[in-house]
Amino acid sequence: MKAHLEEFLSYLSYEKGYSPNTIVSYRMDLEQYLEYAKNDLNQKQVRAFIASMSDLGAAVSTQARKLAALKTFCKFLLGEKFLLKDPTTNLDLPRRGRSLPKALTQEEIMRLLKLPENKRDRAMLELLYATGMRISELVELKAGDLSLDEGFVRIFGKGSKERLVPLGQGTIKMLRLFIEEFGLTEHLFLNQHKRRLTRQGVWGLIKAYAQKANIEKHVSPHTFRHSFATHLLENGADLRAVQEMLGHADISTTQIYTSVSREKLRRVYLAAHPRA
Repeated sequence: MKAHLEEFLSYLSYEKGYSPNTIVSYRMDLEQYLEYAKNDLNQKQVRAFIASMSDLGAAVSTQARKLAALKTFCKFLLGEKFLLKDPTTNLDLPRRGRSLPKALTQEEIMRLLKLPENKRDRAMLELLYATGMRISELVELKAGDLSLDEGFVRIFGKGSKERLVPLGQGTIKMLRLFIEEFGLTEHLFLNQHKRRLTRQGVWGLIKAYAQKANIEKHVSPHTFRHSFATHLLENGADLRAVQEMLGHADISTTQIYTSVSREKLRRVYLAAHPRA
């Protein structure tokens, strides 16, 4: 189980773009559970662990955080086929407000996209923002998944579910320039050793470009996904269309971005209306 924990923390860091402090928090909570449960993972042990936290006087928010960490861990284990049944299925979290995803402004995105002189890096950033694809989907992208003449890219998401996402002319132009210089290989994006890029490699590149662009926000590959959805909805895109392009199975997952858009409207109103 401890080996799976390391894989999970790597997933949170490079796939989800969680901050180092958040990764440390997950590690502490999950290592505490594994020590308590003697490296076992079942519903009885999870219930007993949360109850022990209550007995020790832990705040409800602390209990909720630890259970949320366990739920996320179990979801990962199920997805990777390390678990056959989720032991946290019937365990409810205390009601807590859902945090809004952090997106870059359109001006910040433009600053980032203009930075890379390397056509491969520019094409990757363009593609992340143009499609909202996940970092795992980017590194697995094959040359045959591009249909530049038709203006689409085929993306294989979670559970190998396929979706088609349109490409704008600027992105198509950048991809053509990249292909012209680097040629076509089975996996579209390779590192300097001619091997498929890793999630860690892409994350490191994005972090470096964000620092170079003097963007103070925490920027990860997932930030491009959040920005893609937020900017589409701010500019009048249909929620169902955004859901399909993101590959969300449930529209409630996509609806959080409408909260982001409403929050921006509220800020504009409060700043501009004489009676606000």
